[in-house]
Amino acid sequence: MKLTFRWYGESDCIPVQYLRQIPNMSGVVTACYDVPVGEVWSVESLKKLKSIANGVGLEMEVIESIPVSEDIKLGKPTRDKLIENYCENIRRCASVGVKCVCYNFMPVFDWLRTEMYHQNEDGSNSLAYSWADFQKIDPHNLHLPGWDESYSQDELQGLLEAYSHFSHDDLFNNLVYFLERIIPVCDEVGVKMAIHPDDPPWDIFGLPRIVSNEADLDRMFAAVPSKNNGVTLCTGSFGAGRHNDVVHMVGKYSKEGRLHFLHLRNVKWTDDKDSFVEVGHCTKDGSLDMAAVVDAAVVNGFDGYVRPDHGRNIWGEDAKPGYGLFDRALGCAYINGLFEMAEKKNK
Repeated sequence: MKLTFRWYGESDCIPVQYLRQIPNMSGVVTACYDVPVGEVWSVESLKKLKSIANGVGLEMEVIESIPVSEDIKLGKPTRDKLIENYCENIRRCASVGVKCVCYNFMPVFDWLRTEMYHQNEDGSNSLAYSWADFQKIDPHNLHLPGWDESYSQDELQGLLEAYSHFSHDDLFNNLVYFLERIIPVCDEVGVKMAIHPDDPPWDIFGLPRIVSNEADLDRMFAAVPSKNNGVTLCTGSFGAGRHNDVVHMVGKYSKEGRLHFLHLRNVKWTDDKDSFVEVGHCTKDGSLDMAAVVDAAVVNGFDGYVRPDHGRNIWGEDAKPGYGLFDRALGCAYINGLFEMAEKKNK
């Protein structure tokens, strides 16, 4: 495996040289975050990011992400031009050595939590989702943690209206339309596309979600069979849904050669509904067996990219929720240990 770390470029509060000091760290996971969705990235911007990473001894082989425009998801007449731009971005990423692109196909919201700073018993804080709190949200007057700065009320209501009569099949068919056009480019330039699961893995506000379970992935792979059509298997996103057997899924898609990127984090289910809180990476802290996840990957030949996913804010760090340094660095140490033991055991 190649251990990586998400880094938001020069605006990130974490200096890139700190990442190099994490044992076994191979590279950054980044993107051109300042480019509006749907536009073509400049090769110069990509080269600059790569140069910064290479300058401290790190690679830039994974992009997370090239965002997919809502017009593509909705199947609007503008989608063909936007898909052409997307294909050009894949080519430009490949030209600077990128080998894997993480993306998602979630309508409007590509993650959702009801708390950004849930207070844990140990004094840390983390992201959390409360089923009871979600029921109190007025879909006609949405104010969501982490999203109020992304959409105006008019923009948000317009998007929700655009999807109001959209079915799961409608969204799936538009995903296939998108993949049938970008995957041949990936085959040509040697880039693996790795779709991120729905987060959380169920419908919200009437918006269809189509990457929420094993059956969803199997349907997508059957529709577009190229092995460059793969998954970013986020244990926290799939694991928030108790209907998902994450260990089985990791083993299955590793064996099939479709697990291109592995996001490792733990979640703790907190009631008998859909509530969960993001916790430390260790198995004992949450509801997922992280050791079994890593073992399933190793046994089935996984050799892709790994990153610690969301961490808590600990030790007084006041960072972007989920993306501080300290807890994710601890997660890296734990991940290194799990992989070393699994690899030695399964030689």
